[in-house]
Amino acid sequence: MKLITYKLKEHDYIGALDDDGKNILPIENYSSMTELIESGISVDELTALINRSAKKIPFSDVVKRPPIPRPKQDIICLGWNYADHVAEVYKARGKSPGEEHKYAVYFSKRVSETTADGDFIPGHWDILEDTLDYETELAVIIGKDAHRVAKENAFDYVFGYSVFNDVSARNLQTRHRQFYFGKSLDGFCPLGPRIVTENEFKRPPALKLCTRVNGEVRQDSNTDMMIFDIPHIISELSMGMLLKAGTIIATGTPSGVGLGFTPPKYLKTGDIVECEIEGIGILRNEVK
Repeated sequence: MKLITYKLKEHDYIGALDDDGKNILPIENYSSMTELIESGISVDELTALINRSAKKIPFSDVVKRPPIPRPKQDIICLGWNYADHVAEVYKARGKSPGEEHKYAVYFSKRVSETTADGDFIPGHWDILEDTLDYETELAVIIGKDAHRVAKENAFDYVFGYSVFNDVSARNLQTRHRQFYFGKSLDGFCPLGPRIVTENEFKRPPALKLCTRVNGEVRQDSNTDMMIFDIPHIISELSMGMLLKAGTIIATGTPSGVGLGFTPPKYLKTGDIVECEIEGIGILRNEVK
């Protein structure tokens, strides 16, 4: 099931796309995607709810919104979760990779509001010094409160998946020697264009992932190349913290980011960034 948030007559609503993606089937009785997820409704129950209504809204009549416009918590991110990305980062720093990463690298990304498919990514050029970068990532949406979850049960806690662009200011990362500030500027959280429910994919999902900038392919990989997979991530995090329903986890990016090229290929005003993940869709944004 493909779920979206959309704006109609200045109000946000949620719905499901029909098979051809041209019409929205409104989901009534829920004011937001977060409320829907927190309710614990099953896919079967949701399907029945939608089928009880004969309403259809042409997709062309609405304004696209991020599937979760205002997450209740910061986004949990993984760094260095693809071996080829680890290698390109070390190369860019003029260093050789050290020993194999035995433990996942976690950090949080501040977000007041996510950025919709079709919206602008702000350049923040006054502080970025032309080091704006992209990172296409598979976003995992937690479907129910998860605490001390065994790996074999992890997918039972996944509501669905979306596409996430972990937009990054490389100069701020280097200057402050941490990820938080350089990845948390306003507008640095493009998410969408939709959430596809977990039941639509095999476990674990092995999905083609790519990034194009002005039509040029920059990243070309597959989510099965992650060093630490989804069950590992959910189990490890939930052993020490409660992952609340609606939590967004960005699972890391493969090689091909702007930083990894010689010379670097950072984003500039007017660039069109397309982040695509098989079975979910294309998240397209222009740099402003």
